[in-house]
Amino acid sequence: MPANHNFTGLQLRSTVKSSGELELSLVSVVSARPEPDEVTVRIEAAPINPSDIGLLFGAADMSSAKVSGTPTQPVVTAPIPERLMKSMAGRLDQSLPVGNEGAGVVVAAGTSAAAQALVGRTVALLGGAMYAQYRCIKVDQCLLLPQGTTPVEGASCFVNPLTALGMVETMRREAHTALVHTAAASNLGQMLNKICAKDHIGLVNIVRKPEQAAMLKSIGATHVCNAAAPTFMDDLTAALVATGATLAFDATGGGKLAGQILSCMEAALNTTAKEYSRYGSTTHKQVYLYGGLDTNPTEFNRNFGMAWGIGGWLLFPFLQRIGAEAAQVLKQRVATELKTTFVSSYSKVISLAQALQLDAMADYGKRATGVKYLINPNK
Repeated sequence: MPANHNFTGLQLRSTVKSSGELELSLVSVVSARPEPDEVTVRIEAAPINPSDIGLLFGAADMSSAKVSGTPTQPVVTAPIPERLMKSMAGRLDQSLPVGNEGAGVVVAAGTSAAAQALVGRTVALLGGAMYAQYRCIKVDQCLLLPQGTTPVEGASCFVNPLTALGMVETMRREAHTALVHTAAASNLGQMLNKICAKDHIGLVNIVRKPEQAAMLKSIGATHVCNAAAPTFMDDLTAALVATGATLAFDATGGGKLAGQILSCMEAALNTTAKEYSRYGSTTHKQVYLYGGLDTNPTEFNRNFGMAWGIGGWLLFPFLQRIGAEAAQVLKQRVATELKTTFVSSYSKVISLAQALQLDAMADYGKRATGVKYLINPNK
């Protein structure tokens, strides 16, 4: 199809108003004509990730949300507590498109050979504004999916797969030898288990429910610790002794879990200590917070010596740090193992309008493990 063809479609927008109200709506947008190095993609699948929910809802109290408008073009409004408005200052009165990643079919392309080669092909995209029926985007932000791959199969091939691979790459670059991961029964956690099994890396999984532990063991996980069990600290220490893990990625963010992991790492290291030191082990122990499933403050007791760190870790800054060439290696692995290591599953597929229904928002807004929604904007 020629590059000068215009496509008009709906796009989901999130606006935090200076009046203290969140507004979610569907707006009609004319897709820009592709530049020489761009393509227009008909989006057919876009996952709702926790990072998307953060932009979508902002700091609004979604328990008080109301819906107006029409069934095909609903408008959702929700109040934002006054004490939280300061955190929203950078986005006041801006109508922001939502959706980090997605997949679809290229329906128009610019004049470059690289763009023309994608016409009619199924691609995955990373670059925001994916909760839309059409997306014009640069070729280098697309990943050509293998023949026979559907948009649903390719929809989640960036955020979760690259995050899991990024964790392993961080481990290698920071000279650790094994990992700890929380919220481990998630799609991302299952991918990380497959990567570590294939690459022969020790992995300690932390979950909160017996059924989550059983599921992970059913796919081959060796070390699974239930944070809700009375024996959790002992179980975690034993798993750390077995694996030697001194690096953890924590999706919960708040609460005591990060501190508990550091404490158990120190206890595990002390089992092989040759002599006592009041400053603790000299081996560096690191916990990276990469999510905020628990919005409470992060709490810890400093009973793990002096060689430790707690910091933040995000995918996109990590990819920038390692550079385009190293990032491309990770992306190519995702494409190669898309139907094996990096398979994603979804609890429900919904339309753009359905994404703004109160019951759906209440469900995916929980960010619960095992509850992952997929939007098909052209449904």
